[in-house]
Amino acid sequence: MHIFRALVYVSLVVAPGCSSLPTKGDSIRNTIHSIINIAQITLVHIKKLRTRLPAAPQIEPSTPSIDGLTSITQDLGLLDNELQNPVTELLSQIQADVSSLEGRVRSFALTMDCPLQARPSGATSDSVFPDSQLHLTLTKVQRYLEKFILHKDKLKVC
Repeated sequence: MHIFRALVYVSLVVAPGCSSLPTKGDSIRNTIHSIINIAQITLVHIKKLRTRLPAAPQIEPSTPSIDGLTSITQDLGLLDNELQNPVTELLSQIQADVSSLEGRVRSFALTMDCPLQARPSGATSDSVFPDSQLHLTLTKVQRYLEKFILHKDKLKVC
């Protein structure tokens, strides 16, 4: 009989804590986790693509600072536009990843009531040196995402 009472007690006291609905904090953590996963997957795609490309010149593009959701959304939109250049059509998977990442961050920023600018227009320029443009764009995206992952705490601020 004592075992039965103990089981009833455990089911009444402990079980409600185990079956609670996700909190807003859990939702935010899950969203941030999925955003970081997309960024990490994109970096894997970049590294895989680099093995199929000829050796890249040493390029060190500057990357914008990562200040919060508003700037991250804007930066990802600009990178997405750059990836849509006909010269970079080889980067279609990377472009799809960055576009998905930008959409996820934008959606998250809206749920956090962050002020957002309109998505950057798709204006791209033609390059006289398509191979250099391809490597430059790929390096920009890679460096930005590496920096983004290091500063993932900025996903919690506008």
